[in-house]
Amino acid sequence: MISLPNIRYDRIIWMLFLLIVGLGLFAAIQNKKEKEIEDTIITVTPLEGGDKLISEGDVRTAMLRAFDSDLKRYRLDEIDVTRVETLLEDDPFVKNAEVYVDQHNILRIKVEQREPVLRILDNNGNNYYLDENGVKMPPSKNFAARALVATGNISPYQTDFITRKKTSTLKDLFKLAQALKSDEFLSGFIQQIHVTNGGEFVMTPLIGDQQIILGSVKRLDDKFRRLKIFYKEGMPSAGWRKYRSVNLKFNGQIVCR
Repeated sequence: MISLPNIRYDRIIWMLFLLIVGLGLFAAIQNKKEKEIEDTIITVTPLEGGDKLISEGDVRTAMLRAFDSDLKRYRLDEIDVTRVETLLEDDPFVKNAEVYVDQHNILRIKVEQREPVLRILDNNGNNYYLDENGVKMPPSKNFAARALVATGNISPYQTDFITRKKTSTLKDLFKLAQALKSDEFLSGFIQQIHVTNGGEFVMTPLIGDQQIILGSVKRLDDKFRRLKIFYKEGMPSAGWRKYRSVNLKFNGQIVCR
């Protein structure tokens, strides 16, 4: 008499259930991929103050040039999210781009702008911005970004000017701009920096007619300390128009004219 194997019907049923679920999920995924993008919603995060170097319309125009469409009515499986993000991040005004399709099949594009901290108007006629990482940005057609202005004898821009061992007026200028931006008092007080032909830095305040002669960017902490003491304690009693220049070049002193 032949002995038949003991069949575990419960196990077979469980395996069939898993197979059916798996096929159902596969079919659902395939069905979703074949659906079209219902809409494209673009959001550009404004800079502090509400300004935009690049608008939602600019982003849509860039996509139209690259894809001959804003991707609306594309099938989901035709959307290369990474490619769209790379395209947008190639724009000099864009710091970061996030692209995804939500549960309603809407393509959402979120753009973070670069923050301009310095505007360069040098003796060679160059006109550009630098962001907080030293990345070069052209002037925006949408508006003039509110940033510290630098003029004069500024060395040419190079992509690695910050990390180069060799110093330059642009490298020192950027160091000065960052130091001013991080100082609560001076960030709103200094409006312009001029680089002389001798490579020295002269600052212009928002209030008063005087020039602040900084000299080099050495000992910035000490120079800033002396300058703030002078403006907070000495200048109000003397009057904002009394002095034509405030010289910080000499160690431990403030020389006024």
